[in-house]
Amino acid sequence: MARFGGLVASGLQDVTRDPAALDSSGFWAVCADFEGRPVCARFASVRREPVPAPAPGAWRGPAAGEWTSSLDHDAYTAGVRRIREHIAAGDVYQANLCRVLSAPLPGPGAADVDALTALLARGNPAPYAGTIRLPGHGIEVATASPELFLRRDGRTVESGPIKGTGRTEADLLEKDHAENVMIVDLVRNDLGRVCATGSVSVPDLCVVEKHPGLVHLVSSVRGRLADGAGWPELFAAAFPPGSVTGAPKSSALRIIAELERGPRGPYCGAIGWVDADRSTASLAVGIRTFWIDRTGAAPLLCFGTGAGITWGSDPEREWDETELKASRLLAVASGVYEQTGRTAP
Repeated sequence: MARFGGLVASGLQDVTRDPAALDSSGFWAVCADFEGRPVCARFASVRREPVPAPAPGAWRGPAAGEWTSSLDHDAYTAGVRRIREHIAAGDVYQANLCRVLSAPLPGPGAADVDALTALLARGNPAPYAGTIRLPGHGIEVATASPELFLRRDGRTVESGPIKGTGRTEADLLEKDHAENVMIVDLVRNDLGRVCATGSVSVPDLCVVEKHPGLVHLVSSVRGRLADGAGWPELFAAAFPPGSVTGAPKSSALRIIAELERGPRGPYCGAIGWVDADRSTASLAVGIRTFWIDRTGAAPLLCFGTGAGITWGSDPEREWDETELKASRLLAVASGVYEQTGRTAP
């Protein structure tokens, strides 16, 4: 099944890794990991249904103290300093440095990501929240993403990159605005590769959006797809999302591979739906996202967090930003927020 806001899809028909299928027919759920491996699942029926209230015992998450990080404090801050060295050398202007948190699930039988989605809807509502549950294909994802990767309405496409995060608007620095503008230029270039000449515009630049526990700077970039361009061309041009890579994107991806200690998986990928019959779609950037990894001896719940690094970055402040982005969501998944109405100190 798949759930996106008030839409629920059921009756699995097809599963493919070919994005060209999204130009065919039917309603598709899409989960593309950061490493560029899409899974597209077509469902027979779609109905409107509100996210249910959390059912007691339907979700058993890790204890709050059991999370481990792919990059600890020292490794992460060293990574920030290394990116600043790359910037000084002219290799890159900005790069996103991320870490993946994981914890063993205490009750694998009570590990339904749709039940986790119900908790997230109460504890951390988000505009692009969703669930894709395809355990037979290795996909069990629940997202509370605030960020639009791609929205499509006919031939019009739009992206909503986020760059700049603080607890309040007063926390946003000149560095955050500069970072946002850098990524807007990158997304304009990405969409310009598949959109009609002169059609790409920036309707909104550095708008402050309030979300549970924090604020973001958000911009929007819009264009009209060129004749002959479809989903394969759009993915090839825009993926992975610019806001979670860096600029130039090719250089940032090389630095990410150098500094991060493993794949990001669904984190920083794309999660959402495509209605091929109506030529509409909404794909989120896979941030604020949980997924279940059952490839090891014991199933793990995973979650990613990161920050954009520029020359103006302070290593400790960037580490704190990753902690801020994760704290509320981990508390929800561990049951702390549900019990107390606040994150753990």
